[in-house]
Parts: sequence; C-alpha cells; structure tokens
Amino acid sequence: MTIRHSSVLMMENGGSCLPCTPDEERQIVQDLSNQSEIDLKEGNLYYLISARWYKIWERYVGGDEPLIDKLSFDSQRLDGVSSERPGPIDNSDLIENSNGGEGDALELRRNLVEGQDYVLVPQQIWEKLFHWYKGGPTLPRKMICEGITCEKRVEVYPLSLNLIDSRDNSQSIIKLSKKASIRELYENVCKLKGIQKEKASIWDYFNERKHSGSPLDAMDQTLDDAMLQMDQHILLEVQVDGGYSSRFDMDSTGNELALVPLEPSRSSLTIAGGPTMSNGHSTGYRFNQYQGSSLGSALTDMDEGYDSYNTVKKGERGGLAGLQNLGNTCFMNSSLQCLVHTPRLAEYFLQDYSGEINIKNPLGMHGELALAFGELLRKLWSSGRTTIAPRAFKGKLARFAPQFSGYNQHDSQELLAFLLDGLHEDLNRVKQKPYIEMKDSDGRPDEEVANECWINHKARNDSLIVDVFQVRFLFMMCGQYKSTLVCPLCDKISITFDPFMYLTLPLPSTVTRIMTVTVFYADGSALPMPFTVTVMKHGCCKDLISALSTACCLKSDESLLLAEVYNHQIFKFFENPAEMLNTIKDEERIVAYRFDRKEAGKIKLEIVNRWPEKSSPDYLKGGEKKLFGAPLVTYLEEDHLTGADIDNTVSRMLSPLRRTYSSVKAHKGKENGFLSEADDEPSNSCDQPMETPELEDSPSRELSFQLSQSDHKITSWKPIKKGTVIKPGQHIKVLLDWTDKVRELYDPSFLEDLPEVHKTGFTVKKTRQEAISLFSCLDAFLTEEPLGPDDMWYCPRCKEHRQATKKLDLWTLPDVLVFHLKRFSYSRYMKNKLDTFVNFPIHNLDLSKYMKSKSGESYVYDLYAISNHYGGLGGGHYTAYAKLIDENRWYHFDDSHVSAVTEAEIKTSAAYVLFYRRVKGESKVGMGETSKGHSG
Repeated sequence: MTIRHSSVLMMENGGSCLPCTPDEERQIVQDLSNQSEIDLKEGNLYYLISARWYKIWERYVGGDEPLIDKLSFDSQRLDGVSSERPGPIDNSDLIENSNGGEGDALELRRNLVEGQDYVLVPQQIWEKLFHWYKGGPTLPRKMICEGITCEKRVEVYPLSLNLIDSRDNSQSIIKLSKKASIRELYENVCKLKGIQKEKASIWDYFNERKHSGSPLDAMDQTLDDAMLQMDQHILLEVQVDGGYSSRFDMDSTGNELALVPLEPSRSSLTIAGGPTMSNGHSTGYRFNQYQGSSLGSALTDMDEGYDSYNTVKKGERGGLAGLQNLGNTCFMNSSLQCLVHTPRLAEYFLQDYSGEINIKNPLGMHGELALAFGELLRKLWSSGRTTIAPRAFKGKLARFAPQFSGYNQHDSQELLAFLLDGLHEDLNRVKQKPYIEMKDSDGRPDEEVANECWINHKARNDSLIVDVFQVRFLFMMCGQYKSTLVCPLCDKISITFDPFMYLTLPLPSTVTRIMTVTVFYADGSALPMPFTVTVMKHGCCKDLISALSTACCLKSDESLLLAEVYNHQIFKFFENPAEMLNTIKDEERIVAYRFDRKEAGKIKLEIVNRWPEKSSPDYLKGGEKKLFGAPLVTYLEEDHLTGADIDNTVSRMLSPLRRTYSSVKAHKGKENGFLSEADDEPSNSCDQPMETPELEDSPSRELSFQLSQSDHKITSWKPIKKGTVIKPGQHIKVLLDWTDKVRELYDPSFLEDLPEVHKTGFTVKKTRQEAISLFSCLDAFLTEEPLGPDDMWYCPRCKEHRQATKKLDLWTLPDVLVFHLKRFSYSRYMKNKLDTFVNFPIHNLDLSKYMKSKSGESYVYDLYAISNHYGGLGGGHYTAYAKLIDENRWYHFDDSHVSAVTEAEIKTSAAYVLFYRRVKGESKVGMGETSKGHSG
C-alpha cells in the first residue's frame, strides 16, 4: 500500500526533485509509522539506523514528541548539534567491520541497545529517508514471532553458528534466523560446502561435544527449538562409501547433564551438600501418565540434548556446580544460584512434585517452566563441581518470556520476579480460581481485614512458592504489608493487605533529592541568597516551597513564587503547587521570588538584564546586546500605571546591588567597590544604605530600559511605550541595559553564576563508615509519600481518580524474605546506578519493631544468598554468594567458576538482591525429612 501525502513536493525535472520541508518530512514519516503499526506482522522488514543520526534528523524536523526514546538516548552525545539539515545517513558506528559488504554480510557490534545505539524503522520509512538523504550502509532485519503468545520482535542479531567440517577440521560461519528450520540449515550448509543433502549429517556440537545421540534430523524443527545457541559449534559429517568419515567421536559425558531420578520419599542428599547421592535409579519418579499431553511433551523436549547423567563423586558435596554463561546470561545464573540454594525450594524439587504440576492453569506455562527449573536444580545438586550449561532452561524461559530471549544483558531481579510468579502458577494447587470481590475496610479492625485478604488470596493462590515466599510455614503466616491510602480532598481512608514475594527497598538517595534554589526579595530589601534543601523525590512544588520557607525564615504574611531561569530569562513559573518535582531536572536553574501575599495577582514585572556585546563591531554605537544574570521579578499596583512609573520600581529592585562607593571615586581599603571588613563599615546597602540622591531623584538618568508585555504567555511579547497605560493582569518585561556607568554604581555579580538544582559533576564516594544501613532503606520504603500522576487512585467517595498519599506497613513476614535494593533509577531524561554501600546484617536481622501485627511470632532472619551486580547500566556483570547451610560456609558463584569465600567478603557495594531465612521459631526440616512439628 502506497501512502500519498498532499504536502509532498515532488517535481520530476531531469531526474531531480524538489525536497520536502522539515515539517513535511516529519508528517510523512509519522503517517508511515502509524500505518506500519496497523500492518504489523511476521516477516515485515525493519532497518537499523544509528540513533545519533536519527536524533539529528529529529531536531531538524522539529516536533514536540520525539520518535526516539529520551530515556535510553544519551543526550550528552549530541551537545552542540544544530538543527540544520543532516548529512547522509551514517550507520558506521553500528558496524564492527564492514569488509565491503552489505546487509546481513555486515557484522554488527555486539550488545547494541535499541534507543541508545540504534532505532528500528519500517521498510517504508527507511526507503523514504534513504530517498531524501542516501548514505548507509543498509541494515535490514525481519520481524519474527517469539514465545507461546507469538510476541512480535525484530531479530536484530540472527543466529550465528560456527560450522566445523569433520573432513578437514575447517570452520565456517553460518547465519540464519533462529526461526529458520533444520531443513534450511542443511540447505545452507550443503550449498556452502557443495555436497548433496542426502550425504550430510549435522550435529549439535555445543561445547565441542556431540549431543542427543543422533544428528539433527527433525527437519521442520526450528533452530530455536533445537536449543542451538549464538556462536556455538555445529559439526558436519559427510557420507563416504556408505559410511561417515569423522575424526569426531561421540562424547557420552556431554556438558548438559540428565536428570538423576530420586526416591520420592527419601533422599540421601541434604541442601548443605551432606551425604552424597546414591547411584540407584528410582521407579517412583514417574510422569508417563502425562505422555501425549503438554506436560509429557515438555518432558520429552527436556530430555533432548542430554546425553547422560553424572552423579556426585565420592567425597564431593552437591550444590557446588557452576552455570555456564551462554552469552550475557550471568543475570540468569546469579538468580538461579540463589534460588537453588534456598533450602525449602531445593528440598521440594529434589523429591517427586509431579502431583502438584498444574497443566491447565491459563496463567501458567503448562508445567513446563516448573519442570525445566526442577531438572536444572537436580543437575546442580547431583553433578559435584561439574559446570552445567542451562540451555534447556533458557529455551523454556524464552518461550514463556520472550523479553529474556536473545543475548542481551537483563536484570537479575526482573528474572527472579518472573520465575517466582511462573513457578507459582505452574505449581498452583488451585485448579479453578474463584471470583472474589474485594471489600472495603470501612473502619473494621486490621486483624479482621488482614485475615479476610489472606483467605481470599489463598483461595486463588496455593503453591510451594506461596508456602516459601509468602506463608509462615505450618502456621500459615503470610508475607503481607498493610497499604493505607488517603484521599487528599475528602480524606477517605482505604486499607488493604497485600501479599508479597519480595520487598523492593529504595536507597534513601532514591527517595529524597537535594535541591538548590536561589531566593530573591521581590521588594528589593536584600540580596539574593541560595538555599539547599532536601525534599521527597516524588513530591510536588508545595513540598519544595515548604522546605524553602523554613530555610529562609519566611514570614507568615509572605509567599514564594517558583520559576525556572533559562538563557537569563524566566522560562516557566511554577504556579501550580501540585506540580510534581520530577519535572525539574538537576541541571536546571530554579529561583524563588519572595513577596507579600497581598501583592499576588497584581501586575507582574520581570526585569531582564543585558549589556552591549563587546565583541560586536557596533559596540561603541550601542549595537548588539546580550543577556546576562538572573532576572528580577516583583508585583506592581494596578491603578493606572504607565511605563514611566516603572522607573522607581526598577531602581528599588536594584538597590541591594548598590556599591558602597563608586569604584571610580575610591579604591583605598575597598575590594570590588565594597568596603573591606578591616574598615569596620557596612559592606552593602542592605545593612546601611548609602545616600545617592542623584540616582534616587532621577533614576532614568543612569538606567535605560525597554518595555514589553505578555498576556500570561511568557514566550510571546509585544513592545509598549513608556506612556502606555498598563492594564491589570498583565506581565511586563523590562529589558534593562547595563552601561559601564551603571556597573560603577551597581554590582551585577550577585545576579550571575546562578547555581544548578543539583551539581552532578561532583559526587562524594561513600565509605563504609558513611554507608547507609538496610534499616534506613526499610524506613524509606515505609515512609508516607504521594502517588505519582501516572499512578492515581480511584476514590470511591469522590468517584474520581486522586493523587492520594500512600503509607505501607509490614503486617506479617514469610519464612524466606527477599530484599531487592533499588540501585537502578530511571527518569524521562536520564538513568543512573547507585553503588552506595548498604550495611546489611548477616546474622540475626530482627524486624520485630517494624511489625504492625501483634502475633507474637519471631521475626529474626539469617542471610543465606546474595545476587550481586558489578559495573554500570547497560552492561556490568552479575555473580552470586550462597551459603551451604549444614556446612556453614559461603561460596562465590561467578558463572562456571565456584570458589569458597569468607563471611567477611560477602558484604560489598555490589549487593543487589538479599535472601534471608527465618532462624528463630522455625520448623527444623532437613532435606530428607518431613515436617512433624514446630520447635521454638
């Protein structure tokens, strides 16, 4: 379908055409973008364009809403870029090495991030941009469907396979879509090697070992379903004289280990790696009743690629196996090691859990995710120190969560959240979830409402994950927090009790922000003064005004007017007290004007300063002028004012800047026109004004200015004459011209060097002595705060969405308590990672004082695992610390490398997710024991 736009100015004339205007270009691209959203389907072509070039084009065509994500793009990379028409499309920064190729032949740089390094545009938009600008190279990619929900994604990185020819050990690179079939793989390999398809056999040669016991022969199977990984080896064997000539023999050990069957009623393996597992095969671990169902298919799929199984060698302990990095999968390995070293979880999956798999839950993964995790956990606990390649698990994960497909870095906590939720739904004992309508608290006792909420939750959610991460073992004490919402208009109070699997704790610096604001006196009674205050990051302008009022000792009859200064003019007045502070960036310059309340609503006067540009050739003639310093703002009386009446107001506003003596008349004992402290005389006119009658009698003698007015739109000004009568409600701007003579009388330095809201260029690195504690993070989590504008609450009394205040309290806690430290912060314009050291207890974390319920239970916890993140955003590296409980020893899991560490080594600023287990009042259940009682 061709889209024709009425404003396209194409005129064929000897092969040339008249180019579009910037507005027309933008409109054409917007129309094509809208059309592409309608025609979204598998197989559509998209093209990569360098984000840098695309951003320059966006600036050129203008517009309010950029097509590129501001959050991901680093605007600092474009400092100084003008809005001129860009040159040819330049994708060179996306290419590793061109080798003179085009399209798929080009090697993209690895780990490129969409929105930050490149943007994807539909084919029609690429063709239009290329027609206008030329350039390149051309980088087409196809849209594919991923996962059981057929989520549509553009495959930026096709699967790259390293082909080994068994005849001569030569190697070649084969690039295909991961959705290509095994048949297409054979066709490409045979074409490359010039052999007949009937004589070729291709093996999965992951880790340079044959897998599956037979060549890849399911011709309709996709490469993705065959679990082929990026950059892995595949092996070609060619039939010679009726047989295959190969120097590569089958390695029966394989890297991916098969399931070790266990007796369902007993196990000789403990979670801490105690007695070793026997070699006997169990007949009690049976799933054959599910053959033919989705569960049976899952088991069959999981067996593919496993050549055999290993058992723990004599004298070795289980739980010390590493996980191979399959390509930026350290985030997954870190979370997995923490989970498989969770005692209750490991105990469960090392026994027969087949009876609890829910294959009919529409919210689950038909049991396949639970099986994949169980298989992997068994291998990790049965392989001694043999490294495991979690290919099967990653394949299942990508099938149900396409966001984790591919080979980009992801967040270990996001994976953890998805995995816990997926395991819960796969193991949910509730087969038919009832519909339950939640009731309002209506002033009922907290105990009653909390119990009601928990019963309703358990009626729909009952699984191992709920038992471990939400429920108090045996006594059914859940992980619940109390949520209190208060309507800001009608004071309606709503109380709910919500279950949780983990707590996301903000670091205090992510809850509050430091803001520096310069306060000006609107009556000209004193010099401007900067004040630095601490406010809630998600607060509003009212909170900032309140903090400033305290800092500057504002009187009861005074008010503050906030404004943003840009290019030495008022860019915006913050006149709405409910406006959110997160709209103010750290690099902006915010001022506050202090005035008498009774003046509000009158004529607003803004004084903008400028002086002649000395580099201008017309300087001596009073030619070009440039703006400088911060503007002054005040209010005027409304009764029949004219431009001439403003003279005295301007003089009064400048009076604090008056020098004590003219710098021309006196310099002895003075510094910069002011008396030095040694003279024991007042240092400025605010303390003891100097008389300058010639200035006060006739201010216009030295001051020269122009007037303009605006009808409340400070971006649109109209000049007015000094004799014009000024109407009420107007905003008047004074363009005050500073001459050398005026600078002798007034010191403009107090108007210059306006500080930024927050100086980001200098940060103080926290030491361990200055570190924050886990308790301060918890305090920040439990602090009352207003909801954001995108998270409004529907008030049942007002019947409207309100920006309510929210207060969280801990009601009850589970046996396993997970803390996620919110180190990554995102805003519209920037993203950041905090490496602040958080001092967390390893033993005896007592949370009793935080509990609102009076159950009498013990809430003391010990740490047993940590997910760590090192480095910055968009990359970095994840590792894990985990404790073998019975051995009472910590280990460091860095992908495939596992090493012992001391307890003192596990406290670092890289700690990201903390795993605790209840130690007092806990039922003591070993890996091979059943729960029979409660010990206190």
